[in-house]
Amino acid sequence: MRFIRVLIPALALLSACSEPGAGKAQPALAQPNRAPPSSVTSMKVSFAPVVQRAAPAVVNISSKRVVRQQDPFWEMFGMGRPRNSIQGSLGSGVIVRADGVIVTNNHVVQGGQEITVSLNDRREFQARVLLADTRTDLAVLKIDVGDERLPVLAIDDTNDAQVGDLVLAIGDPFGVGQTVTNGIISALNRSADPSGDAASAYIQTDAAINPGNSGGALVDMDGDLIGINSFILSRSGNSAGVGFAVPAAMVRQVVETAAGGGRAVVRPWLGARTQPVTAEIARSLGLARPQGALVAEVWPGGPADRAGLRSGDVVLSIDGQPVVDAAALGYAINAKRPGDSSRLTVRGENGRERQATLRADAPPATPAKDERVIAGRNPFDGATVVNLSPATAYEIGIDPMSGRGVIITNIGRGFAMNAGLRPGDLIRAVNGREIGSVRDLVAATTAEARVWEVTIERDGQRITAQFRA
Repeated sequence: MRFIRVLIPALALLSACSEPGAGKAQPALAQPNRAPPSSVTSMKVSFAPVVQRAAPAVVNISSKRVVRQQDPFWEMFGMGRPRNSIQGSLGSGVIVRADGVIVTNNHVVQGGQEITVSLNDRREFQARVLLADTRTDLAVLKIDVGDERLPVLAIDDTNDAQVGDLVLAIGDPFGVGQTVTNGIISALNRSADPSGDAASAYIQTDAAINPGNSGGALVDMDGDLIGINSFILSRSGNSAGVGFAVPAAMVRQVVETAAGGGRAVVRPWLGARTQPVTAEIARSLGLARPQGALVAEVWPGGPADRAGLRSGDVVLSIDGQPVVDAAALGYAINAKRPGDSSRLTVRGENGRERQATLRADAPPATPAKDERVIAGRNPFDGATVVNLSPATAYEIGIDPMSGRGVIITNIGRGFAMNAGLRPGDLIRAVNGREIGSVRDLVAATTAEARVWEVTIERDGQRITAQFRA
């Protein structure tokens, strides 16, 4: 009986594993290797062959930055001088190109003035950031290794992972050194934003992920990269078996942009606001079960509008794959390249299904951004503002269907800091004058006034307040 218990997992693991492939000579992304194992005994009841292939491409990352801090005790009395202190963060990364291109989490290196990469063989290199994508929390680094060819992990973005598949998480938790944990894929297409505006629909895993694992590899039984470990849900701060990884499709998108010299990832958008189909909505629409993405609003002239989608439609599938909810649809569109076309199955308000072709286009950047810092004796002194467009909304990480107007992106030193204004506030009116552009705001704030009446929109609600100059 014991022999049977050992043999069954051995055969289960054997079906998904492969031999290591030879490295490419040119600095290109490696392709997933799906060759079968050479013998039954090559795998045994062990993850060792997978680890031996994947672990050399996983690195440790240390980031340091200098921060000026004031002693809070002396600050209460208006005394003391700010001092420089060094803050650091530790994380992991994955080599994805043999010439030293590494992908990690953006929060591991954000603000870092000195980034050190430690390879599996303990050699250290200084790294520079090629691209930081806050929307997916991914960053691409480059280290100079000369003509040396580093071990890499192939990015497997075939999207054929299934719930229950065995996976390994490789990283450097707590800075103790490279560590491997195993588990399964617990769920797919997990999103923190049910509206579908999130850039990633995460892979959920129960493989132990702890502080320091951020940016490390989530690999399948072929030893290929299927995700970058990003964050966990835990009341204690340590692994509770609920970890999340950015899927390989988004990783490849960011890496290819960085490798091509891009400074920002251009993602397609749907051009519509969608929402999940709840059980109540499903009953009201006559659907057999709650699934799909309900179209709530369509941006005029956007991809959804050109595809013929209308408010009240339900998107049931994309390219033959069922749309579980709005987040899954948003991720499927985000993972496309601009110019790609997708086939949608749509159920109209009349209950009939139809086919639609959606062209994946980048969100429009009109009106022009026109970024400025407002100064002078007015409530916006010290605030950085921009014209809002779908492209700008994507860039700063808000709903691209937020509409048009002027949005605050940063609050610096000045009256705005004391006025209670926040990044993300939409400026709607100043002293009764509607604000539709940064130019309107500049004109309104250059006027002389002793009392300022300001109307902003925050979290969907309008707020009006008065300030004295």
